Amino acid sequence: MDCPVCGEEILTTAKKCKHCGEWLDKENTSKVTNESNTEEKVFYQDDNVLVTQSRFTVGSETYAMRNISSVTNFEIKKSKIFPFLVMFIGFMLIFVGEEFYVGGIMALVGFIWLLIVMRNDFAVKISTNAGEPNTLISKNKKYIQEVVDAVNEAIIYRG
Repeated sequence: MDCPVCGEEILTTAKKCKHCGEWLDKENTSKVTNESNTEEKVFYQDDNVLVTQSRFTVGSETYAMRNISSVTNFEIKKSKIFPFLVMFIGFMLIFVGEEFYVGGIMALVGFIWLLIVMRNDFAVKISTNAGEPNTLISKNKKYIQEVVDAVNEAIIYRG
């Protein structure tokens, strides 16, 4: 079975996509009961994130929605100079030096490093009276945008 959101293959019994984090059974994520046994409206929930009208939880950190003034997605750009340098040295060894195989391996390692390891990260950045922490970091831009949208909905819902 393929995920209806990201198209990746998932188990037919899956309740949530392991690739994009989308809940496949929306009925189970609509309400959460807090300590005072009052129901909170849930805007987003997965294994690591919970966004309700009164709180935003990421892992073990919980932020009160009343203290969050804004939320944005933020791209954390990584420097790509080292993979390009490894590729350049590799090409120099291929074309100028006698170390053809070593140069080829270096160029290949630099290229793979650039494509896979050096992908930019994306973060959920919230503004609170304590500052602007990056509360959630992921390479999946769509996932970060879903969390940002949910926090924005919760802020608007609170009024």
